[in-house]
Amino acid sequence: MDSVFRLVQPGSFYKRPIGERNRIIFYLGHVDAFDWNLIARYGLDLPSFHQEFDRLFAFGIDPPPGQLPQDQPTDWPGIPEVRHYQERTREKIDEWLPEVPEQLLHVAIEHRLMHAETFAYILHQLDYSGKVAPHQGRPGWRSAEALGTTDRWIRVPEGAARLGQEAGAAFGWDNEFEAHTVEVPEFLVGKYKVTNGEYLEFVRSGAPAPFFWVERDSGWNFRGMFSEYALPLDAPAYVTHDEATAFAEWRGARLMGEAEFHRAACGARRSSNLNFRYWDPIPVTADDDGTDRPMQLLGNGWEWTSSLFAPFEGFQPFPFYTNYSQPFFDGQHYVMKGGSPLTAECFLRPSFRNWFRPSYPYVYATFRLVAR
Repeated sequence: MDSVFRLVQPGSFYKRPIGERNRIIFYLGHVDAFDWNLIARYGLDLPSFHQEFDRLFAFGIDPPPGQLPQDQPTDWPGIPEVRHYQERTREKIDEWLPEVPEQLLHVAIEHRLMHAETFAYILHQLDYSGKVAPHQGRPGWRSAEALGTTDRWIRVPEGAARLGQEAGAAFGWDNEFEAHTVEVPEFLVGKYKVTNGEYLEFVRSGAPAPFFWVERDSGWNFRGMFSEYALPLDAPAYVTHDEATAFAEWRGARLMGEAEFHRAACGARRSSNLNFRYWDPIPVTADDDGTDRPMQLLGNGWEWTSSLFAPFEGFQPFPFYTNYSQPFFDGQHYVMKGGSPLTAECFLRPSFRNWFRPSYPYVYATFRLVAR
């Protein structure tokens, strides 16, 4: 997480690259405030040394569309103050680390890794002049012409899909429990994620362009993390759930359900585009091993499903983090599975569930089609 913040120019910490999210300065203090509130206050009952910051940096925001935050840069503390809070928090937690319950350590670590990715979404929207490009930029793949990959279908036989995990078997977030099976009929699914080239046909038919695209005199460009470049036609299209659904209907197809994803992902290999190896997407065929199974179900972009984010039977919120899942069981968020270029490996476990609003455009979210 610290290495991601080093990519932010000092003058950019009070900017708000995404209107629906907090200013960058919030995230500088958030993960450490979360650790303090969870481990020191809840887990160890240690006295607070900065109650104001414990509250200020405690929780992010997810406002409904059209309801943007109204705070000003002057409402936030200075960077040196926040850095000092970070240092004190880490010193105290390190001192008491042997006493911390294992479950709370897992929560703190995975929460930090989650924010490395979600903060990258914010960093992506920061002006190029406001961030420092690392030596490792986008991969050196040669962009190809649009491939006719949409009509490459894989037959997934009927069978049981196992969702969730058994309590006590391994760490999982509250929405991953309880384990259960769902019977899934046979279906045909695309071998590859839908590409920019294929989505371009939809745009040419009158559909709006995805958020990450920009039209120049020379044609369509992709707004990468550290540079803008010609739209890679063979890379997956980053789109909203609404856009993915509209494209699927235009093609006479549909999106996978959560249980269908589990069936399709049985035995799936990981993409080479995970764990911050690259900042931008690679071609959908880059990891093709020649087998008759869907490619890149794990990596190179989360995959939208048609399933609303909802609790499994027996759901119990974490007593120390009651608002992690429950507020989002509102019929307004959809499940995503798989993982993006900036997803840590721990989140590739089959039971992990991600979710976002259907119109939220900033996520590295892809999709593939299921034949009707």
